[in-house]
Amino acid sequence: MSEFPDIEQDGEVLTESETRLEKPKLFKVILHNDDYTTMEFVVFILQHVFKRSDSEAFSIMLKVHNEGAGVAGIYSFEVANMKAEKAMNLSRANEYPLLCTVEEEE
Repeated sequence: MSEFPDIEQDGEVLTESETRLEKPKLFKVILHNDDYTTMEFVVFILQHVFKRSDSEAFSIMLKVHNEGAGVAGIYSFEVANMKAEKAMNLSRANEYPLLCTVEEEE
């Protein structure tokens, strides 16, 4: 009698399949500089939407300000789109034109 009486025993043996799982592609959320969104608001977005520490948020904000764009984070496709949309919705609600784009990580 089997240790697991509810499982039928039909003599078949399960073998390890040759299927290989690929790592899901990752996507960057990029913040773009503009002439209206304040540095303080960009830091706020980085801290509250992208969960960056004070120092990380400040560093990314400076990169956006000085170089025109900066990576806020790298996520799966769905999470990247959700965070970009949330950041832009918060920006619009506060009357800022902050642009966030999503690009595939290379």
